[in-house]
Amino acid sequence: MTGQQTIVHIGGYTAATGGRGEGIVAARRDPVTGALTPLGTAAATPSPSFLARHPTLPVLYAVNELPEGEVSAFRVGPDGDLTPLGSVGTGGAEPCHLAVTHDGGHLVAANYGGGSLAVFPLDPTGAPGDRSDLVVHAGHGPDPQRQEKAHCHMVSPAPDGGPLLAVDLGTDSVYRYDLDAASGRLVPRAPRVHAPAGSGPRHLARHPDGRRCWLVGELDAAVTAYELTADGALHQRGRVDASGRAGPVQPSEIAVGPDGRFLYVGNRGVGTVSVFALAGDLPELVAEVATGGEWPRHFALAGEHLYVADERADMVRVFRVEAATGVPTPVGEPVALPSPTCVLP
Repeated sequence: MTGQQTIVHIGGYTAATGGRGEGIVAARRDPVTGALTPLGTAAATPSPSFLARHPTLPVLYAVNELPEGEVSAFRVGPDGDLTPLGSVGTGGAEPCHLAVTHDGGHLVAANYGGGSLAVFPLDPTGAPGDRSDLVVHAGHGPDPQRQEKAHCHMVSPAPDGGPLLAVDLGTDSVYRYDLDAASGRLVPRAPRVHAPAGSGPRHLARHPDGRRCWLVGELDAAVTAYELTADGALHQRGRVDASGRAGPVQPSEIAVGPDGRFLYVGNRGVGTVSVFALAGDLPELVAEVATGGEWPRHFALAGEHLYVADERADMVRVFRVEAATGVPTPVGEPVALPSPTCVLP
């Protein structure tokens, strides 16, 4: 925090994996206008494609999406500067997502290439220790190119300490785990949730009410609605298209607005963000907004604004979200940044 300004961190691909970035970029955000002012590279680290924050400590975590994956931790300074706390191997290839458990005690990373989940205990400073568990998924889906084996794409710890959910694109599954805090090991809950065959589930969004969640399919371009029970079971309620546009659609991020009234989905290929109302049994498409690029890889909501990272257009686009309708409207000019893949307010 700097006066009335807040700091946003942006991850992306570096030369290590064919990207054009240099590491994690810090930017100053004006909460009134939404404007972003880049402050430069806060940490030069290879391909930090996804970022997360500790719930109580000024610590930021990044995956290093490499053939031999790593996660890196940084202490966050008052102006967004990052001081390394350490890096540890994930035990699998191409980690693409990570999250901290609700109590701040463990970091869990999803290895896309390795089809596995890695767990790390966090010390009182937030630094990760040696890996305490590695759970490898097995199986495949009907798509021989994209689902030839397991590809873990997201980990979603429960906000109340309930079962952790792991989304696997390769096996069309959502796995449920309990985390044993003492040992740092994941205990599977059976059975796993089978998503529609060939859907390629990528990310999951939970509703603030704790009873609903939505799973976006990267391969079938659909959003599947679920009822979420206290034991982490998911009961399918129905499906809707992620986009109303013609052409190849490859959804990316999915998120629920802070008041729980709207659901947002990024659509690569057609370059849009879809807005769904959540008043009924299934999400209802109310708007689909062009992002100004082709490949909206990730987005984040912050206050009245939506920030969209377009990986291939080398930009972050700022939108103002109308509170009554949930619809984003672009404001200002796009912020030029190389190969951005994650925005972390």
